[in-house]
Amino acid sequence: VQLQASGGGLVQAGDSLRLSCAASGRTFSNYGMGWFRQAPGKEREFVATINYSGSTTAYADVVKGRFTISRDNAKNTVYLQMNSLKPEDTAIYYCAAVRRFYGSSRATEYDYWGQGTLVTVSS
Repeated sequence: VQLQASGGGLVQAGDSLRLSCAASGRTFSNYGMGWFRQAPGKEREFVATINYSGSTTAYADVVKGRFTISRDNAKNTVYLQMNSLKPEDTAIYYCAAVRRFYGSSRATEYDYWGQGTLVTVSS
């Protein structure tokens, strides 16, 4: 599976962005998916995860209520809708896939990673 993240950019605090992660391969619908981020000088951290069908999601507390993860298996794509962005959301955002139905908040459990897309939120 190859993952291609896109949609990052420079926005102001309070704005919204939608990130996309396009996956290759015919088995996308069997994979749990996740979004992670890494800010400068910090470790990679969990943002959100979604199961194979989209029926189950989970979020980091710091984004809960502001971010929404979703997926379209017909398009082999997972999304991260980010609303009410804050300067502390500035980071490179990575999508990841795991070869099982349910994702995880642990980066080490993921099998495939995209290249990342930069989100910069100005105050």
